[in-house]
Amino acid sequence: MNYKTKKKIRLFGKILFVLYVFFLIYFLLFSDWYGRTGVMKEYHYNLVLFREIRRFWQYREQLGMFAMFTNLFGNVIIFIPFGFFMPMASSRRSLFATVFYSFGLSLCVETFQLITRVGSFDVDDLLLNTVGGLTGYLIFVICAAIRRRHDSKKKNKNRRRQG
Repeated sequence: MNYKTKKKIRLFGKILFVLYVFFLIYFLLFSDWYGRTGVMKEYHYNLVLFREIRRFWQYREQLGMFAMFTNLFGNVIIFIPFGFFMPMASSRRSLFATVFYSFGLSLCVETFQLITRVGSFDVDDLLLNTVGGLTGYLIFVICAAIRRRHDSKKKNKNRRRQG
């Protein structure tokens, strides 16, 4: 892959990353899909790791599969694009940086929810969002390895034709 193509892909990744962050902020903080249109009178928060995960799993029949799925898997899924686009849009491409920034963004969102009383602060969400960022990073690494392998095969094929 030539330099111009790499630069275009990197720019595209940066644009997608910015759009994703705007979507994420809207969805997590302002979307009325989860009833975030007003301030709650009685605010709930969770500072005990695995409490809400266990509760949603234990009461999945009463809460409904949709509520259980969106809480447990939705928090992971919504951060997968962050973990994928972060190394594409940044010069920091390490596992540590991606996990650190995934946790940091999630902490900012949770803290904002705590301060504004929109949504609820939950340490389980911090864990699940960070796992989503890590999953996205692993998908990025796999895709990058496949691309490098493809590029390497293409270069070797071109060398054989020329030689």
